[in-house]
Amino acid sequence: MIFNSPTKGKLSLNRVIQELLCFINEEPNRKYKIVIGTDSSGRGQKIDFVTALVVHRIGRGGRYFWKRIYHTKFPSLRQRIYKEVALSLSLAQKLLQNFEPEKLKQDLEIHIDVGQNGQTREMIKEVVGMVRGSGFNVKTKPDSYAASTVADKHV
Repeated sequence: MIFNSPTKGKLSLNRVIQELLCFINEEPNRKYKIVIGTDSSGRGQKIDFVTALVVHRIGRGGRYFWKRIYHTKFPSLRQRIYKEVALSLSLAQKLLQNFEPEKLKQDLEIHIDVGQNGQTREMIKEVVGMVRGSGFNVKTKPDSYAASTVADKHV
C-alpha cells in the first residue's frame, strides 16, 4: 500500500504512521483529528479511487497523504459510493491496528462524498449507517472535506 505526500513523496503505510506520530509529537498538547475520505472519478473503462488520510491539528493546520487504486467501471453510482466508503473503512481499520484503538476511534472521522443535494442524497442514511455501524464518527457534505476536497484534488 503506497501513499503519496505533497512534501515527503511516496511512503508505505508504516512510514505514513511514523509521519503522523511525528506531526502529533511536535505539539503533543494540542487537539488532533485524523480524517479519512475517498472520492472517485470515471475515466474510460476505469474508475479512479483516491483515499485521503488527513491529520488535522485543530486550529493549527495539518498534513495529508493519499493513495490511488483503479477498478473497472461500476454498474451504478450506489455501488461506487459503497466502494468509496469501504475503502475508507478499510484504511481506518488498518490504522486501528497501529494505534490505541479507543483513543483513535474518538478522534477519527470518516468523510463520505454524499450530501443533501445531487444524486447521492437518497443514500445518506445507508452509508452513514455503514460508517456508524463500524464504530466511527462520520461527516457528509458540506463537512466532508477529506473526501470532497482533499481526495477530490487527486482524482
